[in-house]
Amino acid sequence: MENAKKTDKKRQSPFYFLKNLLLAHWRSLLLLLIGVYLPLQVFEILAVKIWQNQVGFPWDVPILLAVHSRAKPELDVLAVMLAKFGSFWTALPILSAIAVILLLRKRWRSLAYLLTTSLGSAVINRTAKELMHRVRPHLWQSSAPEFDFAFPSGHAMTSMTLVVILLILTWASSWRWLLLIFGSLYVIAVGWCRLYLGVHFPSDILAGWMVALAWAIGVSLIIKPYLTQTTPISSNTPKDETSLLPEEKQLVK
Repeated sequence: MENAKKTDKKRQSPFYFLKNLLLAHWRSLLLLLIGVYLPLQVFEILAVKIWQNQVGFPWDVPILLAVHSRAKPELDVLAVMLAKFGSFWTALPILSAIAVILLLRKRWRSLAYLLTTSLGSAVINRTAKELMHRVRPHLWQSSAPEFDFAFPSGHAMTSMTLVVILLILTWASSWRWLLLIFGSLYVIAVGWCRLYLGVHFPSDILAGWMVALAWAIGVSLIIKPYLTQTTPISSNTPKDETSLLPEEKQLVK
């Protein structure tokens, strides 16, 4: 009897509750730390430095010159082609096609995630560019010049946003590792082409990757998108994406 009372008292302890809460959500907390907080910290460091000094970082120009030193006519063609593949106008039809599929399959949660993440990424990029007013590098004549502001890179944000959206929506499938490999190569290739063409500093590319990564993962932690049905532990009946989570039902009451 005394042992039962001690157990009940222990369960009523706030430390016991916090421990169980942290253990139950440690994966989400770890993802929040690595996928949201750390990228935002990197972006903040880059943004503050560039806000204070438009010249940026001492490694920006040397990296650009090192990339340009390997310029060849064949690489010129490749860089221009990659720039087109990494643009918003290439990502738009891909995301639109996925959105139509999700709509037809009534995957409302995944559709909400895709729309929120993609539109939000575009808004963040445009807002940051207008606030920072960073001029693009002019170290050589680019074969594909750009005339708007540089920070953060729109191509870097678009490519990273697209890959993270696809990864999160397919994470429950066997395609995720293949997508992770080719998606990473795609993001790096797009970043390289912006440096090769001389239209972005390396810090622009890094900032675009970081803020896009943080935004896409952060939205996923809130909306919790899935492409497959989820089965509650306490029930054998599958719950599809048209159902609100218990905490979401509390918010709309």
